[in-house]
Amino acid sequence: MKQIVQISVAYLVAISAATLFFVASTHAANLDIGMSEGAQAAKGADQVADLFGEAGVFKTVTDVLLFLIGALSVVMIIIGGLRYVISGGDSSAVQSAKNTILYAIVGLIVAILAYAAIEFVISSFSGTSGGGTNV
Repeated sequence: MKQIVQISVAYLVAISAATLFFVASTHAANLDIGMSEGAQAAKGADQVADLFGEAGVFKTVTDVLLFLIGALSVVMIIIGGLRYVISGGDSSAVQSAKNTILYAIVGLIVAILAYAAIEFVISSFSGTSGGGTNV
């Protein structure tokens, strides 16, 4: 069971990295800005429209990763429930199943809090709030 979890996590990390690399390289190839424009963007002026906003790179990557984490959490909750049902009254197996469910729920809560923090940072940089609406 531990190997399945490790393989699942490694697969999730690999898919996330590949998605992030693909999205970043695709958008980076479309950017044609010089050094002074980059400095202005770092100061918050003249932000590139492809990075922030409702259809921006950061929003896309965040949404994909949040979906993957949510799906993995649901799978782990189901696995924990199945382990609980087939534990046969063995106290160590019951405790292990409860821990699986608990850790999946804690992971989901951490993912939601991370999403809120990312939305706060993105809205701070782009000058928007509520997912792309102007303040």
